[in-house]
Amino acid sequence: MLFIVAAFLLLGLLVGTAAHIPLPATFAAAAAIGAWLLVFAVRERKHHRPGS
Repeated sequence: MLFIVAAFLLLGLLVGTAAHIPLPATFAAAAAIGAWLLVFAVRERKHHRPGS
């Protein structure tokens, strides 16, 4: 339950920030977060393959 509360607080903070910064900065931040998630997913997939 505490995790859900923390997630909602973080989401509110991020959405509030996105509403107040310029659109190009929002897109740049979204691209950076997306790239980081993609790298993380690739590393996790490589790490959890059978035989590695």
